[in-house]
Amino acid sequence: MVAVCFYFQVHQPFRLRNYSVFANDPFYFDNEANEAILHKVADKCYRPATRLLLDLVRRHEGRFRISFAITGTALEQFSRWTPDLIDLWRELAETGACEFMAETSHHSLSFLYDQEEFRAQVNDHVALMQSTFGFTPSFFRNTELTYDNRLADWLKADGRFRGVCCEGVDRLLGDGRSPNYVYGPPGTLAAGGKTPLGVLLKNYRLSDDVAFRFSDRGWSEWPLRAETFAGWLNRINGDGHLCNLFMDYETFGEHQWAETGIFPFLEKLPEAVFDVNPGQNEFVTCTEAVDRFPAVGDWDAPEMISWADSERDLTAWLGNPMQRNAGQELYRLRPAILKRHEAGDEHILEDWRKLTTSDHLYYMCTKYWADGDVHKYFSPYDSPYDAYITFMNVLDALKRRTQS
Repeated sequence: MVAVCFYFQVHQPFRLRNYSVFANDPFYFDNEANEAILHKVADKCYRPATRLLLDLVRRHEGRFRISFAITGTALEQFSRWTPDLIDLWRELAETGACEFMAETSHHSLSFLYDQEEFRAQVNDHVALMQSTFGFTPSFFRNTELTYDNRLADWLKADGRFRGVCCEGVDRLLGDGRSPNYVYGPPGTLAAGGKTPLGVLLKNYRLSDDVAFRFSDRGWSEWPLRAETFAGWLNRINGDGHLCNLFMDYETFGEHQWAETGIFPFLEKLPEAVFDVNPGQNEFVTCTEAVDRFPAVGDWDAPEMISWADSERDLTAWLGNPMQRNAGQELYRLRPAILKRHEAGDEHILEDWRKLTTSDHLYYMCTKYWADGDVHKYFSPYDSPYDAYITFMNVLDALKRRTQS
């Protein structure tokens, strides 16, 4: 039996407006652009994809199951400009076939800098899932699948989560191990494969076949048919328990346009998975995966990894001096922000937290070649240097605000 575990990341940042070094007003975010981008992505991806998933769950009577991680910044934008999207996800929640995972509320790298802030954002996000969807998360994913042993220790001590998503990094898997099993943090496995924290590893090859290669006419498998992909998933039988397909939700309709055939592919996939090996294949949520299958070994991550770029590390956000300086100065300001917030500036903490969104550091990346192209695709700036200058201008304005 192979269990297919779909997890989708849904995220929208609050992009900054062109904020001059001479500016001093508290209006930092380009909400005209943020609203326009959201409407575009909602029309191309969020509405058609979520309606399709809802139809597939109902059509297959709950056997098609999925997991979502929706950031707090995305939900805030939905509530402002596209509230019908929240209603669609609520419908999915009511089916019982959709899990909502916890993460940092602002899609931040706060675990690297300030664990008090990290805990505050996780708590806020859990509360948001409860108030919005009536769902208490039992599974965790850190921003951009950033993970190391220290995060595993934090999650174990916290005790709220049965498992965590992680990138199936080849250098950590080593020879002879597969991402198609449940793992556990070092030294935690007990008899029968029990672990206090199940670790699910992204099968990046099969995930990327959909997320990146689907529309590549130079790819030997183009055009990819649902039946072909289901056959690849079925081959895992005997060489694993599950296949973790983790990807940006915007894969469907935004990164892979409707014209590529991505929606018919998604529509046919559940039936193809069921039919390729009748009675043997299924879909599970992330929590169901770690509850159903035993852990088979340790997942030892002494250094921080992620799902970004070819290196699968932190260099997408902290790979150059600009990024490292911006991150350090951002979190150095937190005590003053909290003090000013407690003194009566009711908006300053939320403004600062919107700056902790990892996208702002991502825009400053100076990588070239294939990875650089991905960074340019997502950036609203003409260059990484413009991103740094704008960010630091806003941060300086916030700093002055703490001193007023």
